[in-house]
Amino acid sequence: MRTYRGKRHFDRTAEPSGERGARDADGRDADGRGPDGEPSFVVQIHDASTMHFDFRLEVDGVLKSWSVPKGPSTDPQDKRLAIPTEDHPLDYREYEGVIPEGEYGGGTVMVWDRGTYRPTSHDKRRRPVPFAQALEKGHATFELHGEKLRGQYALTRFHGREEQDAPSGGRAKPTWLLVRTGHHSGGGTPDPRRARSARSGRTLRQIAEQG
Repeated sequence: MRTYRGKRHFDRTAEPSGERGARDADGRDADGRGPDGEPSFVVQIHDASTMHFDFRLEVDGVLKSWSVPKGPSTDPQDKRLAIPTEDHPLDYREYEGVIPEGEYGGGTVMVWDRGTYRPTSHDKRRRPVPFAQALEKGHATFELHGEKLRGQYALTRFHGREEQDAPSGGRAKPTWLLVRTGHHSGGGTPDPRRARSARSGRTLRQIAEQG
């Protein structure tokens, strides 16, 4: 969490510092587990310098996070670029509001979807693979149980041009793809300007006006 905290001034932004536990209205507590024992996930729309979606999965006590420029899709034909960002605290899954201009990530944040997920990664012998280990190896499958996103998805790491072109010793971020697997569930990709919050029912404009 050092990277997360180092980028933010908590006397200026209402984002959670992650220094205390949280228990939210639908039963998830500080360990990130829902009432049925499944880890949590959240998808936030972030209207910052560029509009994008933040896809976050609870893994080992933090929210592993990816920036998804075009947002997750329910169409298996859509392969969505996902760029890893710093780990976020578990209580960030409920954060919705306006990050002040001039602060890191300044802009409006909406909780677009939230829920739990079930890891489904297996090895070649069909034995379950711990989710953190699957991510470390670069391919993780999971089933989302959200208010809007439901069904099987996969995150796969690949070596893109950005990494290949990085200077020797550079730290270019690896590139991932977020893909819906299995049957199409309809809906495609959400329109962020028309989307409504799973937490408050508000649009981005309403959140920006009301804080």
